[in-house]
Amino acid sequence: MEKVIILDFGSQYTQLIARKVRELQVFSEIHPYNYPVRNVQDDPDVKAIILSGGPASVYAEGAPHCDPQYFHLGLPILGICYGLQHLAYSFNGGVDPAPHREYGRAQLLIDEHDPLFENISSGSRVWMSHGDHLTALPEGFRAIAHTDNSPIAVIRHREKQIYGLQFHPEVHHTSEGKQFLHNFLFNICDFQGNWSPRSFIDTAIKEIRTTVGSEKVLCALSGGVDSSVAAALLHEAIGDQLVCIFVDTGMLRYREAEEVVQIFKENRHLNLIPVTASDIFLDRLVNVIDPEEKRKIIGRTFIDVFEKEAGKLGDVRFLAQGTLYPDVIESVSFKGPSATIKSHHNVGGLPELMNLELLEPFRELFKDEVRRVGRTLGVPQLILGRHPFPGPGLAVRILGEITRPRIELLQLADKIYIDALHDAGLYDHIWQAFAVLLPVQTVGVMGDERTYENVIALRAVTSTDGMTADWYPLPYDFLAEVSNRIINRVKGINRVVYDVSSKPPATIEWE
Repeated sequence: MEKVIILDFGSQYTQLIARKVRELQVFSEIHPYNYPVRNVQDDPDVKAIILSGGPASVYAEGAPHCDPQYFHLGLPILGICYGLQHLAYSFNGGVDPAPHREYGRAQLLIDEHDPLFENISSGSRVWMSHGDHLTALPEGFRAIAHTDNSPIAVIRHREKQIYGLQFHPEVHHTSEGKQFLHNFLFNICDFQGNWSPRSFIDTAIKEIRTTVGSEKVLCALSGGVDSSVAAALLHEAIGDQLVCIFVDTGMLRYREAEEVVQIFKENRHLNLIPVTASDIFLDRLVNVIDPEEKRKIIGRTFIDVFEKEAGKLGDVRFLAQGTLYPDVIESVSFKGPSATIKSHHNVGGLPELMNLELLEPFRELFKDEVRRVGRTLGVPQLILGRHPFPGPGLAVRILGEITRPRIELLQLADKIYIDALHDAGLYDHIWQAFAVLLPVQTVGVMGDERTYENVIALRAVTSTDGMTADWYPLPYDFLAEVSNRIINRVKGINRVVYDVSSKPPATIEWE
């Protein structure tokens, strides 16, 4: 499978480069800037290299530099921002602090026709984010475009297929950014563009069958996007060799346990073992207030329950998990690769405790790609379109002690809120929305009587990856209607508030 290698110099946009390349149906991999060049030499599928941006100055002490041998592999190379400056550094050009730091929109003025500029208009809006700029062309290069503040904004080697851009084509603010990447990948690198959800599924099924053979595979099915699509993929690959265990902690959304069983056991005919374990979880959470302690107790209890059920199945060799690509690369930065890439076990500790081998079919995919794979596999939109849900469930949306009555109260309020978002056509415009039960009571008046009951906070945010988020401006009439429904239909709530905090400084979840 043909692919692009992206060398990461610490840019906040590196994952965005990978996503944009994949949207063009070309597979991409992110590696730290000091990724051994021999790994690329030994991989016949690598057809191009992209050098990411980064916050450092190329001449600063400890600045990241890749192996110069990369520039002699004969592969097309695209340097972006710091990547451009690294090209200049490597080919004896000049890089100096700019008189004016250029951050934001600029107009790119094309000086010379080039395949990189096909269907790009001169004066196109580009997004700059740099303090240094080129002051002298690197040896063997010529300038082919400029901006008012950057006389050398795009360069190309006279003989090799090596390009550098001072701006960021991967960000939304560069109006024709995707076309720049398209031109590099297809006009210059000659990619076929044949990577797609279907091609991924076909390759993954072959790999799963080869790896698993006739062995059984366990999957902890939560009903979330990642584990659900992983289960669907594995079921297509190995059928009833897959055994899914669904643990109902008692802290799921309203009737979620019944939905999961219906969708996967009754409709899709997966070999699914549902386990009702709310009593043991709630017993262990009595009088626990601290959110971190809640998480630890729930994690340990989940392992206990899962291990007990798995033990009834006899010999099992593999555990499947929905680990995603951002989890795999999270601990690899421009400071250097980790000795061991961090494993984000969705079921932390299980592989070690049970002596299981991990199957992680999505460890090279982003969340949106998993959703596309799920659609291709026929996973219902009810599952694929769900907002993110924390592993500990409603335990971290109930501030204070966890009790069955408080869980039921929050489940009902949350359902009213989410149903209203669906009815108003707002749900799909929001990255995450949920209700929170606060550990306070307030005075109210209902039916001419004084009440002293609970407060529900509503939360809705927009985001792309959860790292940052803005609160969503829900219409006043919508909030008024939802508040009225919750207070009238859920006994025990007499006040509803709306959270208008962004991340940072707040977090998305309250605990």
